[in-house]
Amino acid sequence: MCSLLRGEEMCLAQLFLQSGSAYDCINELGELGLVEFRDLNPSVSAFQRKHVNEIKRCEEMERILGYLLREIKKTDISLPEGDVNPVAPLPKHVMSIMEQLQRLEVELGEVTRNKEKLQKNLLELTEYTHMLHVTRNFVQKTTEREHLQAQYEEFPFLEKDAQMDYSSMQRLGAKLGFISGLIQRTKIEAFERMMWRVCKGYTILSYAEVEEYLGDPDTGEPIKSVVFLISYWGDQIGQKVKKICDCYHCHLYPYPSSNEERNDVVEGLRTRIQDLHTVLHRTEDYLRQVLIKASESIYTWVIQIKKMKAIYYVLNQCSFDVTNKCLIAEVWCPVNDIPTLRRALEKGSRKSGATVPSFVNRIPTNETPPTLIRTNKFTSGFQNIVDAYGVGSYREVNPALFTIITFPFLFAVMFGDLGHGVLMALFAAWMVLFENSRKLKNTRNEIWNTFFEGRYIILLMGLFSIYTGLIYNDCFSKSLNIFGSAWSVRPMFEEKIWKDDDIKGNRFLSLDPNVSGVFKGPYPLGIDPIWNLASNRLSFLNSYKMKMSVILGVLHMSFGVIMSTYNHLHFRKKHNLYLVFIPELLFLLCLFGYLVFMIFYKWLVFSVKDSRQAPSILIHFINMFLMQGDAVQPLYPGQTGLQIFLVIIALLSVPVLLLGKPVYLYWLKNGNHRIGMYRGYERVRHSSDEELCLMRAHDMEEGK
Repeated sequence: MCSLLRGEEMCLAQLFLQSGSAYDCINELGELGLVEFRDLNPSVSAFQRKHVNEIKRCEEMERILGYLLREIKKTDISLPEGDVNPVAPLPKHVMSIMEQLQRLEVELGEVTRNKEKLQKNLLELTEYTHMLHVTRNFVQKTTEREHLQAQYEEFPFLEKDAQMDYSSMQRLGAKLGFISGLIQRTKIEAFERMMWRVCKGYTILSYAEVEEYLGDPDTGEPIKSVVFLISYWGDQIGQKVKKICDCYHCHLYPYPSSNEERNDVVEGLRTRIQDLHTVLHRTEDYLRQVLIKASESIYTWVIQIKKMKAIYYVLNQCSFDVTNKCLIAEVWCPVNDIPTLRRALEKGSRKSGATVPSFVNRIPTNETPPTLIRTNKFTSGFQNIVDAYGVGSYREVNPALFTIITFPFLFAVMFGDLGHGVLMALFAAWMVLFENSRKLKNTRNEIWNTFFEGRYIILLMGLFSIYTGLIYNDCFSKSLNIFGSAWSVRPMFEEKIWKDDDIKGNRFLSLDPNVSGVFKGPYPLGIDPIWNLASNRLSFLNSYKMKMSVILGVLHMSFGVIMSTYNHLHFRKKHNLYLVFIPELLFLLCLFGYLVFMIFYKWLVFSVKDSRQAPSILIHFINMFLMQGDAVQPLYPGQTGLQIFLVIIALLSVPVLLLGKPVYLYWLKNGNHRIGMYRGYERVRHSSDEELCLMRAHDMEEGK
């Protein structure tokens, strides 16, 4: 609790590590996570440090592991469950891990390339087969035609009939050529227009859509394709046609000149496709076996490489002594963990077999230590909320301890629904009960990770929402009549205030609480359910919630201002009490604290009988700044004078807040020419002029 309130007390320590045991000692410290290393070589670039080659080797292994992980996930191979936390490998074992990873990468790369080539060949053969089946009806070969047309025209009859007799055209002396292939369906219209404009009618384009989705040989994605057959006359036209096909990325295949050749090609394609399916299936099985073998150790390798890279990164931050046999490191460490730090160094020295043990030496410093706040799975979410606005200074009061209550409660004040609160609490309770599940923890969904990390926050928000939902008497926007309403309609008829004609002639009637028996007393818990039927329900609840929000907001701000006194007293900055705390508190209470006072005064003084004469608090608060207290009926005698006094106090607090502390620090700095002398010796290192001034002021207060 003390650590969460103010953070750990830190100290600067110096580690003396033997060169042979430095790796094992840093490994032990990393497993404990107790210290923060300082860089003792800030002027040396990252590429000029001693262990840069080892870090490059680790990065190369990380690249290989990333490639293996992508291939494993692409093949849908389940990774082994269970948390693994292996220790960092010894330097002598790094080369064996490197060789094993490189061998896996080479083997996996060859198998993957072979698989891609086989898939590409299979897709091309499949396209070729579909092309032959579709173009069978484009050109019909007739071996016998008894009569030829008497009049010869070069190509007009080809434009009329797309079915051509290749043999008859050869006898006519026309040198015809054919180009066939496949093109994407989205490009066929532009392809046809381009063919007509460039070739000027010397070609005939026939095409038909393939019913099945075919894979693209280049990308492998399923697409809709169109089979086309182009008949052209002349070699120059044929060259133009081929260039156009290349521009539109068409897949061209040879077109058989006869039906016998077509049948032979189809039969050969069928055999080759069957063989490719067999070879591809065996290749995929072998690839899967390789990936399954790699998946058994992939997580262990990943953690080991990360730890080893972190160790070498820390070693690069250390410096050598004059003998180059000992590494010196400076760390920030909690004071209470110094004995644990010594034991870790001793364990690392024994593991490496060093004759001279490593040791730690605490050194004094004037630098401000880093802030360390220990958290657990319950408090980490609230601490992250506070850290999002800024990390507190060293040994400053940590607001996360109070945020555990205030954050979910203020959320519930705004949310305030019993039904939704139950759903939130059940959802969070489910995450808490199964928080050790690997499937819930290890996921790449950022939205889910946000919910899971804040499961305890959601649980408290749900519980507080249940409470405020009961106070608001709101469950899925409906009221609950648990205890029965305290309002009664019967006395209105018994006292003859309401009559039958009133009920028939009015849509809304008002209950008068001044009539005996109409209002029996407050509802036991929350808002009376009869307000859900009232026509002025919204105005009543809005006024109630607004006043409660103002009260809670002022209390929250006042609590934060009062908590700052603990920082001022802890750091011995008494001037902040007079120049910061008191003006802040006066400004807050004289204005907004007085507003809360008027809310409670109106609730307590004005009853049901004289509620219609109760003045508006908002009007009084506005007139307070305008100093027009006589414009409306006062709440209490002497209200105008008190309000003027409070406004003057608040206005006088503003210049003190703006100028008080800067003027005081300026006076401390320039009030004495011997500011560099402190208690009889010269102060060489100091973190800031403000700290120096405050130390001198503290001495003056103590009479030194």
